[in-house]
Amino acid sequence: MNSPNIIIFNPDQWRSDVLGCHGNPAAVTPFIDDFVSNEAVSFSNAFCQNPVCTPSRCSFMTGWYPHVRGHRTMFHMLHPEYDEPNLLKILKDEGYFVWWGGKNDLVPGQDGYEKYCDIKFHRDDQKLKNRGLTYRKGLHGTVDEWRKKLEDDNIYNFFAGVLDQEDEEYYCDDDWAIVLGAIDFIQNYDGDKPYCIFMPLQYPHPPYGVEQKYFNKIDQSKLPPRVPATENPETKPMILDGIRQGQKTENYDEEFWNNLRAVYYGMCTRLDDQFRLLMDALKKEGQYDNSAVFFFSDHGDFTGDYSLVEKTQNTFEDCLTKVPFIIKPPKVTNIIAGVNEELVELVDFPATVYDLLNLEVDYDHFGKSLLPIMAGDVKDIRAAAFCEGGRMTGEVQASESQSYNENSLYLPRIQLQISDEKPWHGKAVMCRTRNYKYVSRYYENDEFYDLTKDPSEQFNQIKNQEYAAKIAEHKQILLEWYMATCDVVPRKVDRRW
Repeated sequence: MNSPNIIIFNPDQWRSDVLGCHGNPAAVTPFIDDFVSNEAVSFSNAFCQNPVCTPSRCSFMTGWYPHVRGHRTMFHMLHPEYDEPNLLKILKDEGYFVWWGGKNDLVPGQDGYEKYCDIKFHRDDQKLKNRGLTYRKGLHGTVDEWRKKLEDDNIYNFFAGVLDQEDEEYYCDDDWAIVLGAIDFIQNYDGDKPYCIFMPLQYPHPPYGVEQKYFNKIDQSKLPPRVPATENPETKPMILDGIRQGQKTENYDEEFWNNLRAVYYGMCTRLDDQFRLLMDALKKEGQYDNSAVFFFSDHGDFTGDYSLVEKTQNTFEDCLTKVPFIIKPPKVTNIIAGVNEELVELVDFPATVYDLLNLEVDYDHFGKSLLPIMAGDVKDIRAAAFCEGGRMTGEVQASESQSYNENSLYLPRIQLQISDEKPWHGKAVMCRTRNYKYVSRYYENDEFYDLTKDPSEQFNQIKNQEYAAKIAEHKQILLEWYMATCDVVPRKVDRRW
């Protein structure tokens, strides 16, 4: 078999539970549901390694956990000059033609993209006009711009609502431009190399806004109950209550939350439609059967749970850390299609690609190939999944002060992250097994949840002696994981004389 094409469809901030195939009656994802039912595997217990963009992307493009090289901030990317690997560069060096369309949050922007891809996509407004489309900039605006749209000072909810597409087929923002650009590439590619298409899209990352036709597909009466803010905020990390106060979410009623959630669900429906168009293009060009398709998000989103929007850097609720992770290998690869409940991590993504290509890479990583699980040959490859974030007091380079702007919609979170007045942004790590979650916090009280009795993580049992043995067990798992993954020794050795 010729080397398969690699398609990486990478939405931003999609929670795992907003998929019809995962049992959510309010999720309208018909194409993905059928895709999983017939020819792909969806891992319903897949976890990211950091709950925000750049650290997660650095992790899933290397197979390293964030602590291995300190990738736990939005402003520390992958550096090849430090011998830090990158799947895109590895594929390019192995003879793949790499097309990259979408955001960065992965490599140093000041160094360009030549090492990692053959084409870094830029939209062509004239091509869009030829399709009858008008390019519309993204929804991120300033506080003042948003205040004009609102009747009060609740400006930090990221709620844009239904988008006016002015009778055009799409509200043609960057995501639509990228999807259409990728389809053009598939239709016009005439090279001899296999290709890798990397599509780090923006949706369903807030602001929450979507076209009317997608919003209309969501039946709000089917939305699962929203997880409320805990009645005992002192048992949870302080940043959650701090952000709630900054976002003033006590002013929002259930009608508002349901509208916001319906828009977010509609954003996922839009992505389902875009994914369908991409797969249709592969089929039309005869490339579908010989393409390995990877569909996953970098992290999740609160979407009203715990009376919050957006996400945090150092808390690990399942809505933030459990992500969609769907794989369709080439047709010749044996799999059992459907939803798989095995515990997996995004660090397993590059390991699966390497296994698929029979590629021996020249560095140590911590991922495990998922092909044996997909074939039904093995089970229980992981006893636990891990996620980490936050910083130490005084660790200024990890405070993300670069993001601070009094006119930013992210102000309620960022102003806490950069502060050392309290350990708002304290370092923490999650050890998540099938039935329990343990979170070790450097400055605050640890957390422990019995997920069979408390799936919404409302009741912190860290001081409950009934769980003492389980807490000790999870601490030991965490210790052994840190020992096994604390560093990597480069394969290139130095001379001693």
